[in-house]
Amino acid sequence: MTDSTFLTRVVLKNYKSIAACDVKLRPLTFLVGPNGAGKSNFLDALRFVADALRTSLDHALRDRGGIKEVRRRSSGHPTHFGMRLEFVLTSGLTGHYAFRIGALTRGGYEVQSEECALHERSTDRDIVFPKPYFRVHDGIVEASAPVAPARAPDRLYLVNASGLAEFRPVYEAFSRMGFYSLNPERIRDLQPPDAGELLARDGSNIASVLGQMGSHDSAATRRIEEYLSKVVPGVQGVDVKEIGPKETLEFRQNVAGSRDAWRFIAANMSDGTLRALGILVALFQSANGAGPRVVLVGIEEPEVALHPAAAGVLRDSLRDASQVRQIVVTSHSPDLLDDDLDTDSLLAVVAEGGITKIASLDEAGRRARRQRRYGRRRAN
Repeated sequence: MTDSTFLTRVVLKNYKSIAACDVKLRPLTFLVGPNGAGKSNFLDALRFVADALRTSLDHALRDRGGIKEVRRRSSGHPTHFGMRLEFVLTSGLTGHYAFRIGALTRGGYEVQSEECALHERSTDRDIVFPKPYFRVHDGIVEASAPVAPARAPDRLYLVNASGLAEFRPVYEAFSRMGFYSLNPERIRDLQPPDAGELLARDGSNIASVLGQMGSHDSAATRRIEEYLSKVVPGVQGVDVKEIGPKETLEFRQNVAGSRDAWRFIAANMSDGTLRALGILVALFQSANGAGPRVVLVGIEEPEVALHPAAAGVLRDSLRDASQVRQIVVTSHSPDLLDDDLDTDSLLAVVAEGGITKIASLDEAGRRARRQRRYGRRRAN
């Protein structure tokens, strides 16, 4: 089995409640901790990169309330935030992408520094071969390309550099990360059709994504239906149904006393069923059968609205999907975080004095995890 890891290391500074963190990610990583600890802020930092590349840096900041809401608030008044992301491309090339964004005195923001470098390691000797790079500092662009694109102070340079063949795979990988906080009401609504290339954050285009998967990746569709039937007994499958200019989901479900499956549109299904389907589509989506695949999927608390008995099935689906793409999940469910999970896949998240701290579990953390699990089960 090939390693699906895209992001190998994440370094954050002054992002929302996170003063600083430096962690390694696995093919499947769980961020565990109590509500309000800052788990979602870690995922949001990664989503910020995808949003800034897919739309614009200005849109990504405004969507979060502006740079004052993104950079960490503290008595020290940091005026900037930044991150460094180390990655592995599907081609085998490794590299890093980093930037720092600062607030301007009279409002607004600027990209203070940004860099991206690719390299590969020899299989025979411990030698690192230099590969394409760019570096932007104080408005000056330094790059390996003979002619480098111009920069704009309010945009990430990787967008411009994506016009160069060397950096296009980096841009595509980061912009094709998907992050999900699924909303059953948006999944339940009638949806306008779209290209179905990437599931929307709230699931509001799930019918289009499933429709495209049915045309281009029937194996992934069957896998979704198999897991869904285990989470929601009686459900045989799901189809896309057109209603005028819009579309919705139609579930096939066994009903006692009936020889054939009955059909129910999404408006008649429970929140738990719709969330379960949304999670499975997020995990196994196949990019409309064309273009670069989704390299990383982040999901906030996938266990919400699901029966505890479904935790094992959900855990299996996360493991299954992590063979194809990297999965990062936030959770505090004692049922989802079972003892058979590799502790190297767990990152502990705590808040101390309003500051989020994220680190791998040490032995004390492992014991605390077991105690919390058993304590919560006795309380239940």
